[in-house]
Amino acid sequence: MTFEIRQLRYAIAAADHGSFYRAARALNIEQSTLSRNILKLERAIGMPIFERSRAGVTSTLAGSAFLRGARPMVASADKLIAMMRAAGQGRAGGLRLGHNSSVSAGNLRATMMSWGHAHPDVQVDCVEANRSVLLAELDTGEIDIAILMGANGHRGFRCKQFWSERMLVALPATHSLAERDVVHWTDLWNERFLLPAADPGPEIRDMLVGRLSVSGIKPEIEMARSSRETILSILGGSSAMTIVCEGSTGARYPDVVYKPIHGEQGPALTSYSGYWRDDNLNPALRRLLSFIKARFALHFDY
Repeated sequence: MTFEIRQLRYAIAAADHGSFYRAARALNIEQSTLSRNILKLERAIGMPIFERSRAGVTSTLAGSAFLRGARPMVASADKLIAMMRAAGQGRAGGLRLGHNSSVSAGNLRATMMSWGHAHPDVQVDCVEANRSVLLAELDTGEIDIAILMGANGHRGFRCKQFWSERMLVALPATHSLAERDVVHWTDLWNERFLLPAADPGPEIRDMLVGRLSVSGIKPEIEMARSSRETILSILGGSSAMTIVCEGSTGARYPDVVYKPIHGEQGPALTSYSGYWRDDNLNPALRRLLSFIKARFALHFDY
């Protein structure tokens, strides 16, 4: 027994309209096409679905039972087609996004929240790991896009700066700088810093060395084999401080305060860039890039 979804659709339309003529007009096809396909369907299942008369058609007893079973089949086929079309347009399917920074606040969190509301049928899997791991997974196709601190190009990947965020110092609430509205780089020359050895700790360390080295004397920086969350959790009871990006400030820790850092030109900023492969054909990635491009008024091709 073989038949087509199209033939089921024609039979359901004929039953709903009580006429081959009216069903054909509703489907915008020739009546002969509809009647010929319904006849093929009846031959395939070995029984008549309709009783035909000059007044139109009515379902046979067996035909009514058959059509009751056919309706969910057609509905499922329509749903599957709609789902595949949505996936092909990037409105459904999946997207794997890598990052190496906190998402408790900041633009990455806000962007993904807005994207989720606009594309509820796209399943987004976020992967947090070090830069080297994410770039390796980007190379093998395990992730679709990586959004990382900085704007360092990598061979084989597209790289585009997406946005900038403020840098802040996190310090004990008892520290003398905790009363300031803003903290300047020059206020941090003689302080001790505790940074995570994992990303983005090394990049922040390099930035501190560049900003705070005076007459060959480098700042006191300890790289801890702990997460940034653990460092922030113990910071309130220590004499050290740490540097965080704006994306980390959504989480609060006991006896710890965040203060914006300013330099000679105003607030200290760090950039975030997206990395992806040009040969990635995932429609959801293209739609995400279009979304980010519009959200931040950027100019780039993808």
